[in-house]
Amino acid sequence: MKNTIVILLLVISNLINSQTPGEIKLLIRGDDIGSSHTANVACIESYKNGIMRSVELMVPGPWFPEAVRLLNENPGLDVGVHLVITSEWNDIKWRPLTCCPSITDKDGYFYPMIWQREDFPKGTALKDAPWKLDEIEKEFRAQIEMAKRHVPYVSHVNCHMGCESCAPEIATLVKRLAEEYKLSIEPGKLGYKHISLWKREDTTPEQRIASAVKIIRDLKPGKYFFIEHPGLDTPEMRAIWHKGYENVAADRDGVTKVFTSSEVKKAVSEKGIVLISYKDSAK
Repeated sequence: MKNTIVILLLVISNLINSQTPGEIKLLIRGDDIGSSHTANVACIESYKNGIMRSVELMVPGPWFPEAVRLLNENPGLDVGVHLVITSEWNDIKWRPLTCCPSITDKDGYFYPMIWQREDFPKGTALKDAPWKLDEIEKEFRAQIEMAKRHVPYVSHVNCHMGCESCAPEIATLVKRLAEEYKLSIEPGKLGYKHISLWKREDTTPEQRIASAVKIIRDLKPGKYFFIEHPGLDTPEMRAIWHKGYENVAADRDGVTKVFTSSEVKKAVSEKGIVLISYKDSAK
């Protein structure tokens, strides 16, 4: 009898959460809350007055305490732990939570990049460092546990700058930790197709908004997700840059303008699109 009840409950749950024929689900994720005050403000704005429903928290980020406060003031915003082992910007850096010298530079900061870039000095990539998997695991665990301590409802983990791509062992580690901490949600494996809301040549907010509206109106029934970095064109964010990406403030301000655009929100509403989060996608 007990097994029958369990089976019936599972069937009912699947019926409730299954894709309705003709339905469009869209998961908008914003990255890097905790990295700066401006990023924090933009991420919250993109949720409260926009279409973003999930955000990724950088625990070693210098503005983590403010991010925690804002997230707990907005518990409807789904939160993921954005595992960090790089510090890419020139004039602002972050360090690990643990003692892990194999993944830090001579000053104790994370390396700027995962892979060596041709336009960066030699020795600035984690891939070429003498990294130790046990130290990466210790650091990842510390970040996950600190995030859970301050934002107990975190729902998933993923990697900043694709750090799991550094080596198969690191990718395996991330998967293992996600399962251990019950934070394993991967939209791609749940049938969500990655899309872009604008083209590379769309550099102004107006161009991006126009592209986003068209793409949203043209979406066919299905499940989609889009990832970007909300920001604002402030003095703080203008000071955040690295070689090859100097227009961070203007670029990320454009992201926020799309996410909060009345035209974009109208297109989403008229199309009957269901905006969801990582947590929703796993139901």
